[in-house]
Amino acid sequence: MSFNGWIRQIHRWLSIAFTLAVVANIVAMFTLGESEAALWIGFSALIPLIPLLITGLYMFVQPHAARWRGTRTAAARD
Repeated sequence: MSFNGWIRQIHRWLSIAFTLAVVANIVAMFTLGESEAALWIGFSALIPLIPLLITGLYMFVQPHAARWRGTRTAAARD
């Protein structure tokens, strides 16, 4: 698998982890209320969100970087 393939796979798994953290946060807000435990569960959603942002920005820039370099992707050649 290429480097871009690894980045895409990591991004997919991070999005699943982020979704689960958000769901846990919502459940904690309804069950625990405004306690400190709910606050820490809310902050736990930031753990996958930061690398998710980095990998998402990397994938967003790839087509633009290819255009700046003058290379075309396989989809653009067809």
